[in-house]
Amino acid sequence: MRINTNLAGMNKAYLFAEIAAKVAAYAKENPDADIIRLGIGDVTRPLTPHVAAAFADAALAMGTPEGFRGYPPYEGYDFLLDAIIAQEYAARGVSVGRDEVFVSDGAKSDTGNIQELLAADALVAVTDPVYPVYVDSNAMAGRLGRPTAGGGYERLMTLPCTPENGFAPQLPQEGAPDILYLCSPNNPTGTALTRDQLTGIVAWARAHGTLIVFDAAYKAYITVADVPHSIFEIDGARECAIECCSFSKNAGFTGVRCAYTVIPRELTAQADGRTVRLGDLWRRRSESRSNGVSFPVQCAAAASLDDTGRRETQALVDGYLANARIIREGLAAAGMTCYGGVNSPYVWLKTPAGMSSWAFFDALLRQAQVVGTPGAGFGAAGEGYFRLTAFNTEDNTRRAVERMARVFGHC
Repeated sequence: MRINTNLAGMNKAYLFAEIAAKVAAYAKENPDADIIRLGIGDVTRPLTPHVAAAFADAALAMGTPEGFRGYPPYEGYDFLLDAIIAQEYAARGVSVGRDEVFVSDGAKSDTGNIQELLAADALVAVTDPVYPVYVDSNAMAGRLGRPTAGGGYERLMTLPCTPENGFAPQLPQEGAPDILYLCSPNNPTGTALTRDQLTGIVAWARAHGTLIVFDAAYKAYITVADVPHSIFEIDGARECAIECCSFSKNAGFTGVRCAYTVIPRELTAQADGRTVRLGDLWRRRSESRSNGVSFPVQCAAAASLDDTGRRETQALVDGYLANARIIREGLAAAGMTCYGGVNSPYVWLKTPAGMSSWAFFDALLRQAQVVGTPGAGFGAAGEGYFRLTAFNTEDNTRRAVERMARVFGHC
């Protein structure tokens, strides 16, 4: 048997699987421990009544001859495509067509699979710290070369995002990559790119022929007017960008699974002397790899976008943003340095007393029984930092902050 040596040679276990294993081991050793999880970005609040009713009604309809649906359209049902276009784009003055929107089971799937559009030797750039899926998917395809001693890859271009540069990547002027992954509001730092920053990145990408994959999974959390909700609010972005969005973090669909990706008609490339649209390539790939998202799930997603659904899901988002404020303000009052948490459900914490991020993970778990995510798991620039999520109950969030402040405050 011959196996994929790119996969077999990857650096380590998937970050969140490694964390889960550590927490499980601690819980087994300490069965009475009251562990509060502020680590993985999974929501905790149930689907809203309006969305759940739409989901249930569609599922019941599937049990009738007249309501039964088989395979869904590959791109998604028109009723969901139209709702996405109207509420997420037209309402912000952005023009998007039905043939440019592709419904899927998750932004994680889309951002991981989009690399299949690239040549085998395409040069990949990511911000650092970075959501691990962007890197892992390209590593599995063999595009990044061999792992390096520092935890990276020999052919991966990393663009550090730090407090010193305002968490905006310094773009290379030579050796431009074929693809750049951006996430704003950012996972893991919780920061967001301003309109001016994103305008500069789009201009650079157009000048260098770089494709931007823009992960907008957290756009519902934007509270500042100067932060775009879509990269297509920026002039010229339709010629250089793909946008991936999700219902997971605004409508609570982490366990339901629905997302969408927008690939503009203007986005083209050369293949064997002919011009091809990337949207056509993505459609062809999807037709071979997926049978789409179920009818009940798409009905629930559409319900989240109507007037009642938007009011209900906004209340979910507001609750998680309130938790982020509790974390940010509570830890800052305890003398700890925090970033993010204003336009995002994530707070990026500087580890106290110069601790490494994994050492802080262990100390936090054992001394405060709180779980977070070590920054080093997101890249070299994440060392010395720690991600905390607002996706827990308000009570648990307050108790976690109190424990952290008591154990590590003013270190």
